[in-house]
Amino acid sequence: MASSNISSPKTPTTPTTPTTNSDLDSQVNVEDLPITFKVKYIGSEASRGLWGIKYTRRPVDIMVGVAKNLPPNKVLPNCELKVSTSGVQLEIISPKASINNWSYPIDTISYGVQDLVYTRVFAMIVVKDETSPHPFEVHAFVCDSRAMARKLTFALSAAFQDYSRVVKEASGEDQVDDTHNDLITPTRQKFAIDLRTPEEIQAGELEQETEA
Repeated sequence: MASSNISSPKTPTTPTTPTTNSDLDSQVNVEDLPITFKVKYIGSEASRGLWGIKYTRRPVDIMVGVAKNLPPNKVLPNCELKVSTSGVQLEIISPKASINNWSYPIDTISYGVQDLVYTRVFAMIVVKDETSPHPFEVHAFVCDSRAMARKLTFALSAAFQDYSRVVKEASGEDQVDDTHNDLITPTRQKFAIDLRTPEEIQAGELEQETEA
């Protein structure tokens, strides 16, 4: 988990970028969840920070480089990635694997973004045990299209917004039941989603990420 000095959730801000037709197609509301995407799992690499494309770019480059050099008899696993208000669940469809499904609870995901170089790639930072030498990991997935990667980003944004609402409701109560205590980790109460297009990220037109 992230360190305890992480600030409390903020109200999700609305992206100030003009809404395009493709964005309208990509929009996902909380009511639309869960949504399942067919992706290929590229892998994971250590990250040096919690939020920001500067912490996902190099790990994505490394993972894509490895994927491009896979031997002919080895392929990236085909997976179903489900985004829900509980987090992200991944199930390997093929090839067969000894461990074919796992999940990333919403309170362990700190950041999500569509990569600016490989625009079909969606990357997210997951927070492991804070006592680990490398507590942050970047997990990357390649989608069938750039539009799907963008929709996946919006789906995670919707999950973040719902989690932010739940945290705020719980913090406003005098007594929080045990279930809420299990779901809402006090040390993991901030996360970010970058809803800028790859071009906007690259141009640096907007300096603030959409936060929840």
